[in-house]
Amino acid sequence: MVDGGRAPKGSEKDKSGAGPEGPSPASFAGAGAQFVLAILLFLYIGKWLDSRLGTSPWLLIIGVFVGAAGGFYSFYRRIMSSSRERNGG
Repeated sequence: MVDGGRAPKGSEKDKSGAGPEGPSPASFAGAGAQFVLAILLFLYIGKWLDSRLGTSPWLLIIGVFVGAAGGFYSFYRRIMSSSRERNGG
């Protein structure tokens, strides 16, 4: 009997884009784009603050490092989440 058009158990993708073989390459491409956007966002915030406060280039540099740290943290969480899902934990 047909089960209502649902895919077999274990073959459905979850919210993170992970299937039975693990995460899709598209989910990691999205993580890379998020990393770049975090850096650019904080770079422009630092540049804007530098122009307002006259502290050039210090806040720009700090913004790049804060954006990179946030991007790395987000990417790390995504990798660890997909690893746990793949290992059944």
